[in-house]
Amino acid sequence: MADEGRDEGHSEGHSEGHSAVGADGGVRAGIVATGSELLTGRVTDRNGPWVAEQLGELGVEVSHLVLVGDRGEDMAAALRFLADDGVDLVVTTGGLGPTADDLTAEVVAAETDRPLELDEHMEKIVGDIIAKFADRLRWDADALAAANRKQAMVPRGATPIRPAGTAPGLAVPPHPERGGPTVLVLPGPPREVRAMWDEALASEPLRAVLARTAPYTETHLRLFGVPESEIAATLRDVGEHTDLAPLEITTCLRDFTLEVDLRHAPASTPAASARDAVVSEIERRHGRAVFSRTGQTIDELLFDLLDGQVVATAESCTGGLLAGRLTAPAGASAHVAGGVVSYSNDAKADLLGVPRELIEAHGAVSPQVAEAMADGALARFGATIAVSITGVAGPGGGTEAKPVGYVCFCVRTSDGRTLARDPVLPGERGDIRERSVVLAMHLLRRVLTGRGEPAPV
Repeated sequence: MADEGRDEGHSEGHSEGHSAVGADGGVRAGIVATGSELLTGRVTDRNGPWVAEQLGELGVEVSHLVLVGDRGEDMAAALRFLADDGVDLVVTTGGLGPTADDLTAEVVAAETDRPLELDEHMEKIVGDIIAKFADRLRWDADALAAANRKQAMVPRGATPIRPAGTAPGLAVPPHPERGGPTVLVLPGPPREVRAMWDEALASEPLRAVLARTAPYTETHLRLFGVPESEIAATLRDVGEHTDLAPLEITTCLRDFTLEVDLRHAPASTPAASARDAVVSEIERRHGRAVFSRTGQTIDELLFDLLDGQVVATAESCTGGLLAGRLTAPAGASAHVAGGVVSYSNDAKADLLGVPRELIEAHGAVSPQVAEAMADGALARFGATIAVSITGVAGPGGGTEAKPVGYVCFCVRTSDGRTLARDPVLPGERGDIRERSVVLAMHLLRRVLTGRGEPAPV
């Protein structure tokens, strides 16, 4: 499909989640993500989860997220299913391009009993956008005119939304006689969905349905080094003496971090009491593992903690993944000096100054070499803090003394503070590398905050 420029890839880490209780009433929504490529596994849907998160922040309960292919009858069936289920709002993504299999606008028009009509103003807007590319790409003039006209067809009574690419969105109100859900139609590329979101919310049909709800009161805890089973046991114990029905609780293991999200309707005293009971018990039992009480990720926390610092990395088995995480945020150059991927023994010696006799005596994967790597990074980059990683990521190379998953870490500061650990991490090669990066970030956090040792993942 011409407008389906979704990003390819896999979901990060291992994740699972559950809702301990149901949300209160209010506005309910369903999401329909279209595109046959989503059903083949070649492309991962990034729109549905993002839209669900945005709606949740507005106080909307998302009851369904449906993936359908580029077949009109399948899209129509999804819309009918959600309408029959009584949702108040449907958000669709994808299927708004100029090609024959871009059918969303036509299907929505048919299902809401609103004939398609040409919006001349939108036709000009889309035409001006396309014209910028037409000459350079030598597009066929007749095909261009047909594509332009197709994307400017709007269901009668709907509000068009200015495109971020070439495809306008649509905000379709309930049918004046039959009723039904409000339908928000957005294109497929995630960048365009995000760019058009605010204008979509400001449209009259969306304002009308969202006026019936209010943002939830939310609490976001992030824990490291605690299995989800322990949090589940804590929640069961709290539930024995506290009514958790007014509270929605979601736990999710993502990026080797346990996320515990609590939300409830605003101004609900029973829900607030239940929330306080849950938070208090988690703090009592697992307080050392709680590293964020605002939903901040470890990446965001480190960005703040490194203000005024100069950090350097020395990596072996992770191959630069840690440096990639630290430099991902805009503005990271203010505190990241650089890193060395010293995968071979020669690189450790030549680039980081690790004594060859140290490697020969203890092995490349050893606490002694990890400490020497951190010292080398401190010296080479003139850093105030350095972190090193060297390990056996597998699948081969392990021994009885140093099995696959054995990883040595060292965080060292220019004033001599050191935190060194050498756990055996579970999982396959990719898991071990990713876990090593996350653990290194938490070790770095612990040194910067002076809070000691995190539990290994």
